[in-house]
Amino acid sequence: MHKGPMDPATKATVVAGKGLVGNANQGGKRQVTIVSNKNWEAVTAPLGATPDPRMRRANLLVSDIDFADARGKILRIGQVRIRIYGETRPCEQMEAVAPGLQQAMSVPWGGGAFGEVMDDGEISVGDTVELLNP
Repeated sequence: MHKGPMDPATKATVVAGKGLVGNANQGGKRQVTIVSNKNWEAVTAPLGATPDPRMRRANLLVSDIDFADARGKILRIGQVRIRIYGETRPCEQMEAVAPGLQQAMSVPWGGGAFGEVMDDGEISVGDTVELLNP
């Protein structure tokens, strides 16, 4: 749904140089957006109630990755690699999710990361996730 929460999925197909199959953003350096659940909970804690991470509208939710020093590194999910190019900045849509959310996410890497898919493949809930030096 336009501007609504992302639809949950247990697996996704990715194409190198394009991104997630079925996603509107194909190509470029912002093929996927990724948020860490651990970081989401920390960033949103001052709001009182943690908003559903699907409202962040990121493509992927990972568990315990710290993106603070991730620029240029490789995020491996299962056998798929994603080159992290930068941080995703929060937009005004976040205020519609929860008052104060845009400001809360304005800390460095508070909005997650974006990157380019390096391998064709499938990623699934439960895959091993690692942040690697190139």
